[in-house]
Amino acid sequence: MTDLNYITYVILYVDNPIASSIFYADLLGKTPLEFSSTFVKFSLNSDVMLALWSKHTVEPVATATGGGGELALSVDSNDTVRTLYADWVKRGLVIIQAPTEMNFGCTFVASDPDGHRLRVFALSVL
Repeated sequence: MTDLNYITYVILYVDNPIASSIFYADLLGKTPLEFSSTFVKFSLNSDVMLALWSKHTVEPVATATGGGGELALSVDSNDTVRTLYADWVKRGLVIIQAPTEMNFGCTFVASDPDGHRLRVFALSVL
């Protein structure tokens, strides 16, 4: 049996990959590596890709879309959490949770146009 040691793709099922690619290109400051009307791919880092796949064309049919999970985006400090929060509010993102201190650190949660949760957090220094 092959060892599955790491995740290489995060795939979000979206209503409109082109519209979602514009949202994520702006949010991440990245250009898609692959682009079509049904599938768009971004490199998040050297090991992980973010793919946006049309929920209308994915096979087999996706039974869950939007809001069933979240992308967690780590930053270096609480100040960065608050700065990104202010930026995302200005961009008009739907905010689900304002900056909050939780047991793991400072965090806030927004959502993308398809309802996928986007958590930004800075881990507490122990």
